[in-house]
Amino acid sequence: MNRVAIVTGAARGIGAATVDALVNDGYHVVAVDRCRDILDVPYALATPADLDGVVARHGDAVLGLVGDVRSATDMQLAVETASRHFGRLDTVVACAGVIGAGAPLWEISDAAWDAVWSVNVLGTRRLIDAAAPTLIANGRDAQSRIVAVASAAGSTGLYHLAAYSAAKHAVVGLIRGVAMDLAEHGVTANAVSPGSTRTAILKASADVYGLSSEEEFAKSQPIGRLIEPYEVAASIAWLCSPAASAITGADIAVDGGMTVS
Repeated sequence: MNRVAIVTGAARGIGAATVDALVNDGYHVVAVDRCRDILDVPYALATPADLDGVVARHGDAVLGLVGDVRSATDMQLAVETASRHFGRLDTVVACAGVIGAGAPLWEISDAAWDAVWSVNVLGTRRLIDAAAPTLIANGRDAQSRIVAVASAAGSTGLYHLAAYSAAKHAVVGLIRGVAMDLAEHGVTANAVSPGSTRTAILKASADVYGLSSEEEFAKSQPIGRLIEPYEVAASIAWLCSPAASAITGADIAVDGGMTVS
């Protein structure tokens, strides 16, 4: 029987690559994305066409769903859709995230702070809140999985990105607490922390720092290049696999050595 996952932030970047990786591992996927901009996020978010493109790559294996991770109702709908359309739910992956508030902390508006925190932290919580009862009901032997995308910023500090750094620290802490809450039920929860990855968020970061190109971030990683979304997705897919059954509460760095250099 095919395993079934929900992936948020699925229309592009790491989320889209995660959909690809999970389908390649035999999953059916409900691919969720907001597909419209957020007022206080200073760059364009994914579009309905982006989500349609992800779905089109995989035919009946992927169902696209427009939904906002900050909405408890939307995340509950995603869980219900997975169960109704594919017959079960085994795994949820919180890839939705935004960057913003590129200024010193004391110059950041509450609205800009809230935009970053609501998507990255509250959005992760909403997905877990909605999915946990179903994952628990699967039973200890079902090897249900929760994975959240954090960031290298979740273990370091980034210039003019205090809100983002704080939010990604919070995602790691949230996952570690959830891992303890779910351990007795056989559900694992882990985070993956990418370094500078070739995504729209990295382009927005380049704009914050006034860089001519996101390629300049390659200098901060010992491997000397940017990370590709599929490389992060491969680690996520592995955490969702039976091979990772003994790992929970972990924060897996996929950062080209950025946080140990």
